[in-house]
Amino acid sequence: MATSANGRTLLAAIKQDHREIEAYWNEYKKSSGNIDAQTRWSNQLTWEIARHSIGEELVVYPLLEDALGSQGHEMAEEDRRDHQYVKEGLKKLEKQKIGSAGFTATLTDVMNHLAEHIKSEETQDFPRLEQAIGFDKSVYTATSFERTKMFVPTRSHPSAPAKPPFETLAGLLAAPIDKLKDAFSKFPTESQTEDIKSHIPPQN
Repeated sequence: MATSANGRTLLAAIKQDHREIEAYWNEYKKSSGNIDAQTRWSNQLTWEIARHSIGEELVVYPLLEDALGSQGHEMAEEDRRDHQYVKEGLKKLEKQKIGSAGFTATLTDVMNHLAEHIKSEETQDFPRLEQAIGFDKSVYTATSFERTKMFVPTRSHPSAPAKPPFETLAGLLAAPIDKLKDAFSKFPTESQTEDIKSHIPPQN
C-alpha cells in the first residue's frame, strides 16, 4: 500500500521507524572503540525503540484486536511479548558499561530479537491489518501513531503494563521524569540524526 499526498499509511510509518532503528544500531556498531559516539548512538537507539514500541502498544495493537478479532488478538499478544523481551533487555543495559563486551552482547541480543519481530510485523501482521481497515483509516492511524510517539517516555519501562488503559497512564506519567534524566544524557546532534534519516529511502 503506497502513501498519498494526505500522508503515509500506517505500514509505511512503521517501516520508516524500523529503518531508523536499524540505522542507529549500525552507527553504534560502526563506532566501536569510540565510547562517546557509542554512548550517543545507544541512547538514540534506546529512545527510538522505547517510543516506537509504546506508540504501537497504544495505537496499533488495540486496532489489530478490533479489526481482526481473535486472530488479531493472537498477533497483538505475540507482539507484546516481543516488546517485553526487548524492554527487559534495554533495562539491563542501564546497569552495564557502554562499549563493554557485556553491553554489546546484550544489545546484540535485543536487536536480533527485534529483527525477527520487525520481519513478522512488516510481512504478516500489519499488511493484514491494512487490508482490513482500508487506506483512509490506515493514514489516519499513522497520524495518531506519530503524534503518540511525541509524548511517550524516553526510556524503556518493562514494568509498565502493556495493555489499555494502564499502558497509557503508566507510560505517559513516566515521561516527565525520563525527559529530565535525558537532559543530562548524551545524544547525537540533530544534524547527525537528520543525516542518517536522509539516507533512508521513503518506505511504502
